Amino acid sequence: MPKSLISIHDFSKEEILHILEIAAEFEKNKSQNILAGKVIACIFFEPSTRTRLSFETASNRLGARVIGFSDTGNTSITKGESLKDTIKMVSNYVDLIVMRHPLEGASRYASEIASVPVVNAGDGANQHPSQTLLDLYSIKQTQGKLNDLKINMVGDLKYGRTVHSLLQAMSHFSPNFVFTSPDELMLPSEYKEWLDGKGIPYTETRQLSDHLNDSDIIYMTRVQQERFTDLMEYEKVKNFYRLEKSMLDNVKPNMKILHPLPRLNEISTDVDDTKYAYFYKQAENGMYVRMAIIAYLLGYK
Repeated sequence: MPKSLISIHDFSKEEILHILEIAAEFEKNKSQNILAGKVIACIFFEPSTRTRLSFETASNRLGARVIGFSDTGNTSITKGESLKDTIKMVSNYVDLIVMRHPLEGASRYASEIASVPVVNAGDGANQHPSQTLLDLYSIKQTQGKLNDLKINMVGDLKYGRTVHSLLQAMSHFSPNFVFTSPDELMLPSEYKEWLDGKGIPYTETRQLSDHLNDSDIIYMTRVQQERFTDLMEYEKVKNFYRLEKSMLDNVKPNMKILHPLPRLNEISTDVDDTKYAYFYKQAENGMYVRMAIIAYLLGYK
């Protein structure tokens, strides 16, 4: 079975660091025609802007051709075709599949039946490993290291797949976490138990102001309406936090604000022009990291 990237656990610490090194190479030289003749499928069963476009751009910059869909409305899925048959059919045509799906576990299932590598571009509230790798790349780029950092994750820690993946990836590097969320969106207990088992320290708080000034990374997230079954619950928490420029007066000089995007109201636009905002560069980094993931899984790096 070909190697896939479904969970961040599919890559060892050494492989993670290798991906970050390859990404740095690609950042210096954005266009390398090493995948000429290869075809990449980007199949998105759920809306996406940055992830889909950066995977497609990454594939094009490596010289590969891209096929796929960003909307199931024009596919045989509307006729009732099963995920199994869709994946079997697509893997006959391509060298690698990038897939986003609203159901947790869908990407793992796809990797077990596909004849080519599968990259999970997000499955429900579960995992988003390519986002995690670009987050790690951005953290290392801004801090000069990954070890011994205090990372404050803010907002939707219950459904936020980027949060779940990042805390697991950072476990290799002796982090200290702060989890800032309303009670309704606290980090699920299984992740806290997992951290406890690894002896990784963390603090939980409802107040954004509590750990702004002693964190190295503030990782803001939006409250995801699409994950709520009860709209009243969403309305209650959607504007719970708002990071504003006036709140940054006493933060550490090395502190950087990351966000997987899209943002809603959780970061005020007056933060954008401060030296702490890094989320646009973080999004750009996604292209280099996804180039690295594709090249690695296809055996070219």
